[in-house]
Amino acid sequence: MSTVETPSAGPAPTIAGRLDTVLGRFTMYRLILLVLAGLVAYSLLLDVLGWLTFGVPEMLAHLALCLFLTYASNRGLAALFRVRPHSESSLITGLLLYFLFWPTFQAMDVAGVALACVLASASKYALAWRGRHVFNPAALGAFVTGLTGLNIATWWAATPAMLWLLVPGVLLVLYRTRKLLMASVFTVVSTSIITLELLRAGMGAGMGVWQALAQRPVLFFVGFMLSEPLTLPPRRWQQLSLAALVGVLFAVPYNFGFIANSPEAALLVGNLAAFLLGQRGGVKLRFASSRPLTSSTTEFSFTPSHPVRFLPGQYMELDLPHAKTDGKGRRRVFSLAGSPRERLVKFGVRTAEPLSAAKNVLLGLQPGDELTATSVGGDFVLSRDPNRPVLLVAAGIGITPFLSHVASGALEERDAVLVLLARSADDVAYADELRASGVRVLVRTADGSEPPSGLDAAPAGTSRLDADALKALVPDIAGRDVYVSGSPASVASLRRAARQAGARRVHVDSYSGY
Repeated sequence: MSTVETPSAGPAPTIAGRLDTVLGRFTMYRLILLVLAGLVAYSLLLDVLGWLTFGVPEMLAHLALCLFLTYASNRGLAALFRVRPHSESSLITGLLLYFLFWPTFQAMDVAGVALACVLASASKYALAWRGRHVFNPAALGAFVTGLTGLNIATWWAATPAMLWLLVPGVLLVLYRTRKLLMASVFTVVSTSIITLELLRAGMGAGMGVWQALAQRPVLFFVGFMLSEPLTLPPRRWQQLSLAALVGVLFAVPYNFGFIANSPEAALLVGNLAAFLLGQRGGVKLRFASSRPLTSSTTEFSFTPSHPVRFLPGQYMELDLPHAKTDGKGRRRVFSLAGSPRERLVKFGVRTAEPLSAAKNVLLGLQPGDELTATSVGGDFVLSRDPNRPVLLVAAGIGITPFLSHVASGALEERDAVLVLLARSADDVAYADELRASGVRVLVRTADGSEPPSGLDAAPAGTSRLDADALKALVPDIAGRDVYVSGSPASVASLRRAARQAGARRVHVDSYSGY
């Protein structure tokens, strides 16, 4: 979805809304890096306290080796392939390998860890398609190293003492990536299979579940490896199916000679399946033009190097390299505003001050400049049943995904109502397109100003759209599928208002912010 700042047009912020606002200050790369760094510090503390027995010198040397080799090899390969290195990604890979391999001074084991680090970095370039890596780098490095016999990944993060910080860290990451349901499917499938195996061996049910969760890398695996957005298929049902498949491969014991079951093998099979299901690899986007939508929003149009497969309502992730980072990373997610049938790819973006470094990159583009789109995904798509009535609620530039529905003709034969929340009439983006769409559009402005000509004004009432106000605007809301788009905080509060107004099906345009 478009990254936006929206007017105070929803109910008072919920706890979830406040959490979304706080987490929204970090990209997923930064958040995962911070969580993993916290787990590293915690593991060192556990060793000092005697809960782990590696030895602090071994752990520090192991950490330094993993971070140095993944960082250095990534920069060297980036220079060789003449691309900009992604330092945070390489550090995350190094921290993951820190938890996968046993810290030791044994020469052969150290050589195996070093090989895994270099192979992990190399996989991002050698095993990539159109600029997008196919396999999880840490899993690939660990798997190939295991085949050489130099070292075997032990996934020692699966230690009961680590759970005190591992569980909240994993939950935080999964909440931010909106992958809690997918993680639950994997956890239930894998834990059930492992527990059944332990029951057959004579262990009690309670102890079997504890063994599966505390001494197998189920939680670490699903929180930091399986949930990586770049190696997941684009649709939720595909992700849930993949989670079940990987859960089986993760838990069922097998041995085919030189290949036996392991977490890394299960993940690599899942990565390959996801690659075959989704937009395969990055897409080069050549900047075509931009136009102001309002004084604070801009539409950017690009010509893709090859046709982009997407459904109306889905988003695209752009890699926006900039020399001066603002701590939010290079990759940003934006809703696609056009139709899949159009040649141009379009994004509506809020461009009011203060501008992020990434938005400065967008505003500084000249015709012919190129960017890379790294993925397409999202489930903010309409039901296939054209007879199902819908209510669309957009806050600010959250109108963007609905423009894709309009441009594709998906709303032409539907009973659709669109409620648009804006600070003022001058902040209503895509007014001409909405006017020509034939959809009933209700515009509610925070300052009470009249909407653009041809669009209906919603009663101003209070400054916030609560459940009572929403039901007054759309009395038959209980019989409609509701779609809500806007900033994370606005989405959280508006979803609650829709639920309280009687809506049974509420779909939200959420994104991970990777």
